[in-house]
Amino acid sequence: MAITALAGCSTTTSIDTITVDRAQGSEENIASLSSVINANPQDPEGYNVRGSAYGRAGEFRRALDDFNRAIQINPQFYQAYANRALVYRNMGKPVEAANDYNRALQINPNYDVAYIGRGNIYRQAGRTNEAFNDFSKAIELETTDGRAWHNRGLIYQQRGQHAQAIEDFSKAISLSPNSAEPYNGRGISYVALNDDDNAFADFNHAIELNDKLAESWANQALVYERRGDKTRAYRSYSHAVRLDPNYKPAQDGVARTRPTS
Repeated sequence: MAITALAGCSTTTSIDTITVDRAQGSEENIASLSSVINANPQDPEGYNVRGSAYGRAGEFRRALDDFNRAIQINPQFYQAYANRALVYRNMGKPVEAANDYNRALQINPNYDVAYIGRGNIYRQAGRTNEAFNDFSKAIELETTDGRAWHNRGLIYQQRGQHAQAIEDFSKAISLSPNSAEPYNGRGISYVALNDDDNAFADFNHAIELNDKLAESWANQALVYERRGDKTRAYRSYSHAVRLDPNYKPAQDGVARTRPTS
């Protein structure tokens, strides 16, 4: 089967968005954080912490207000710029996010978090060389954040450099062993190298870690399909479509493997 049939051929999954956790915005949690601010209203850290809680709760406007206040008190607070950038990204404002990451790096050129965040913006904008440089810089700075390796691995994969991609995904897995995404990424590069056994193991483990990702099920289905097991392939592709009706690799897989009788 042509490699173009890969479920995701270049994996698109990025792990740099905010996972909404409503508990972070609970009345009790916010009241506790607000009491810290009220006790010392000129400490920017209090606003930064509460802004992060609002961001994780999906209350982006309130998060922005707190990060703005933190930066107003301390214009050199590079972590607040990076936190505000992440909120802007989740609001669909990549230009504002990139500006904030740039500002954070002007203040602290060794801030790995900002390189990873800005690299993701570049990657999603198709500016892969700049993204690659940012992820590599974070790695050079000895970041312990697996996203740097994961996202650089995606670019290696896109370039067809699958051996390097596998190395980066493996490093991401060692740093974030409970994340399904690097397993999916590594599995796709294994498929590209015709190592279906290792690919299958990675896709199955991705499903064990998070069985709600359509990508994992479609990837598993792809290996079944390559092995000629259309029945199981169809079942897994169908499950992927149920999880995400708009996931095109799964839609295409269902169409290819649907029983004819």
